[in-house]
Amino acid sequence: MSRVPARPALLRTVPLLGVLLLLTLAATACSQQVPDTTFSPPIARPDYAPGAGPVVAIDEGHSNFHTMGERYGAFARLVARDGYVVRPRGGRFTRPSLDSLRILVIANALDPRNREDWHVPIWPAFDSTEVAVVEQWVADGGSLLLVADHMPFGGAAAGLAAAFGVQMTNGFANDGNGQSTFTVRRADGRLLAHAITDGRGPGERVDSITVFTGQAFGTTAKVDTLIAMGPGSYLLLPQEAWNFTKDTPRESAAGRMVAAALVHGRGRVVMLGEAAMLTAQLAGPKQVPMGMNAPYAVDHPRFVLNILRWLAMLP
Repeated sequence: MSRVPARPALLRTVPLLGVLLLLTLAATACSQQVPDTTFSPPIARPDYAPGAGPVVAIDEGHSNFHTMGERYGAFARLVARDGYVVRPRGGRFTRPSLDSLRILVIANALDPRNREDWHVPIWPAFDSTEVAVVEQWVADGGSLLLVADHMPFGGAAAGLAAAFGVQMTNGFANDGNGQSTFTVRRADGRLLAHAITDGRGPGERVDSITVFTGQAFGTTAKVDTLIAMGPGSYLLLPQEAWNFTKDTPRESAAGRMVAAALVHGRGRVVMLGEAAMLTAQLAGPKQVPMGMNAPYAVDHPRFVLNILRWLAMLP
């Protein structure tokens, strides 16, 4: 999730003017999202000695809403404590700049024209040359974690995702109860078994993940679904992010995904349609924990480490 939490479920229960007023109040109260710099969950068995692991680079060259020095700081610290060498990277994607990396993390990239303007058109964050470079780098053995949230981020990353057969959407995903923030569980069949969710044993098993407002995507490629949208779920497709009216188009999200893993050539890719699940933030004037630090998100840090383990191709 970026900026403020949406409340699409209200469209069913209160008049439109009331919805718009509540959304405005929510934006005013909750738009202040700051990193939780104190979040440091335990790691029972680090994968590497300190600084001995593969290089993980977090993209900061594409007007990214989430960067290593800000909202993805907790992600970076957690991964570093697992032994990985974590660093930011700037500039365009070129093959020489990627060949020194093991894992590339891209979170909520944008074209500069949409940095402050979250209204259609949403321009691609990466040009065709960069897309080709990243795709070939993965095919040759690199690993990519591509995170693209609700509008405008899904639309901005759609071209890169398409290179791997994934169809990202430029909207807001809501579950069957009309909620944009929802929890998926292994027990309800929407968090699926995979090396990422199973880990190496019971102590690394992920049983629930909370989605803090994102998008949902489909695929024409062979992928392993990690988080699935359920029956009755839908996408809201506004012309401007967070601007919902009674005429805002919607389409079914049933059968789509919020998280998936795939093998591409000799490399691996994990795609997420929601970004906050990998952060640790404090939201609003009351500094409410949101992300890995939320009291109900106990499996999220393990989810992060399991993703990195799978991308690093560890046994």
